[in-house]
Amino acid sequence: MHVMILGGGVVGVTSAYYLARAGHQVTVLDRQPGAGLETSFANAGQISPGYSAPWAAPGIPVKALKWLMMRHRPLVMWPRVEPRLYGWLARMLANCTEEAYARNKGRMVRLAEFSRDALRELRAETGIAYDHREKGTLQIFRTAKQLDQVGNDTAVLDAYGVPYEVLDVAGCIRAEPALARVGATIVGGLRLPADETGDAYLFTTSLAALCEKLGVTFRYGTAIAGLRDAGGSVTGIVTATGEVLTADAYVAAMGSYTPMLLRPLGIDLPVYPVKGYSLTLPVMDPEGAPVSTVMDETFKVGITRLGDRIRVGGTAELAGFSHTLRGPRRATLERSVRDLFPGGGDPTAGTFWTGLRPMTPDGTPIVGPTRFANLFTNTGHGTLGWTMACGSGRMLADVVSGSAPPIPAADFALARYARAV
Repeated sequence: MHVMILGGGVVGVTSAYYLARAGHQVTVLDRQPGAGLETSFANAGQISPGYSAPWAAPGIPVKALKWLMMRHRPLVMWPRVEPRLYGWLARMLANCTEEAYARNKGRMVRLAEFSRDALRELRAETGIAYDHREKGTLQIFRTAKQLDQVGNDTAVLDAYGVPYEVLDVAGCIRAEPALARVGATIVGGLRLPADETGDAYLFTTSLAALCEKLGVTFRYGTAIAGLRDAGGSVTGIVTATGEVLTADAYVAAMGSYTPMLLRPLGIDLPVYPVKGYSLTLPVMDPEGAPVSTVMDETFKVGITRLGDRIRVGGTAELAGFSHTLRGPRRATLERSVRDLFPGGGDPTAGTFWTGLRPMTPDGTPIVGPTRFANLFTNTGHGTLGWTMACGSGRMLADVVSGSAPPIPAADFALARYARAV
């Protein structure tokens, strides 16, 4: 079967890999000149099954109001006349219940852990290199109040069998020796030893090269103008130049732009772009740099070691499809890395970047069939696209092939939004 994948980010490329491995002819279309050049390009670098949890949770509405008032606020919302945004927010608020949180968290952990295992298998089979490390994630608490509330996090981890360690300052320094320089800044931490790190862009480009060896065709510089349909099936892709491309099946994996593509078909995909920022700086002093990933709980910023670089990522900004780089967001990233790793790298020499994370109201990606017989989706991963990419791609390949995925997959499909969520 010929499968056409719309989108060449980490999710689209992993889908292509697993579909090609399943024996399909695969073509990937992307408007950029290469793979992984949009949201996958400079994300925080974390592969974090342990942090796979929906933003929609009990207590989040109150916390969100407090975050909006902070100087270095992790959540930013620009006043906009945009009904789609407010409809999406209403759906998210509806998921801020204990019942919905438990359901959504269970789905996310299921996929994230499967994805981590799939990535490890892929790495063992191919030898792919992407500055990866297997040294866990350390969440840092700056205040006693944050540390006192760690029981809320560990209860969830216990429920899903996720290994963890609650650490005092000395324990944090053992995990991340550079923190010895700023011991007075922290009061403790929560470490998830099974988490990994890696450069998502390097992974995506390397996997794309492996895909080409498997016979996958990549058509870069190909913007998609729309889809054609007839009789309950998609009949072709219309490019921006008017060319019509056809296949037997189609996978929409265009991140935040997927809803625009599907809306003319009458498909309401509840995905909204949540803007994130990152700063990538060269390591100046290896002894003063992080070993793996450190999550700064106060500013909701992740600081990750990627080879000879430090990637600092954070902020959730609701600003539509804006790619404007805003100075205050950079200031927050610089503040966090300077506080915790002074001298490890020079923030002023860092490359500032922004990308749009495709977020669903319940936090779970939308992977699987649509009401069109040959149209599938693989999008809506939010901040966890890198964490869930391999699992999503493998699951999607099984669904397209008519095989049973290794994990339950039905509740990842768009059909769940036909019910109250």
